[in-house]
Amino acid sequence: MQLYGGLRVITAGPSEADTALAPHHLYGVADPAEAWSVGRWLRAATQVLDEITARGRPAVVVGGTGLYFRALTEGLADIPPVPTAVREAEQARHDREGEAAFRAALRAFDPAAEARIAPGDRQRLVRAAAVLASTGKPLTAWQQETGAPLVGDYQARVLEPDREALYARCDARFDAMLAGGALEEASAMAARGLSPDLPAMKALGLRQLIAHLAGELSLEDAAEDAKRETRRYAKRQLTWFRNQTPDWPRVESAAAA
Repeated sequence: MQLYGGLRVITAGPSEADTALAPHHLYGVADPAEAWSVGRWLRAATQVLDEITARGRPAVVVGGTGLYFRALTEGLADIPPVPTAVREAEQARHDREGEAAFRAALRAFDPAAEARIAPGDRQRLVRAAAVLASTGKPLTAWQQETGAPLVGDYQARVLEPDREALYARCDARFDAMLAGGALEEASAMAARGLSPDLPAMKALGLRQLIAHLAGELSLEDAAEDAKRETRRYAKRQLTWFRNQTPDWPRVESAAAA
């Protein structure tokens, strides 16, 4: 999410003080109107890591999206880009037929993909159907054909603080966002009239703040809903890393990292 410009406060991007201490890469480089895929990020990350290596410097890759780490360390399927017209046609079909019928059609060709996509996740359902429509091959089959990992020699760490302490930090983070200009960022994003399906528009807290600015939620209710959503996301992150990277060393305190 920190890829997208105009969301430094809402996505807790590095401050000017942070960037003065060390170079930061791939923050705020994408327009929110774009939808970067993992593959596009991986290509950009490859170039950055090559440049850092050429300078004889170590690189620190940080973030919370497990799929990106998996792409770096295990490789990524080389799925051909889906033409815009195909994606839009599948979006229209989803909206016309409804999720249940759309799922049933996808299940007939890619039952594994349909089963792992959560109810209401229109974006991923459409993505799976669009890959099938444009390539004639199920998304699951593509994902089983991974390329070589980008990094081979690395040291991994997972921050895994006490859950209640983590939740308290999630709540404090949103309060700090409000104090730091999150409403102004949300206002600027709302003014662009971008599709809510775009990744940038799903930044934690953005939807609630836009609803508040539109008069649909009080600031108190928007903050409470955003904090709850953030805590749920943090819980999913903990679960993902616990299940997918059980051999990576854990750091219980962020301060100890």
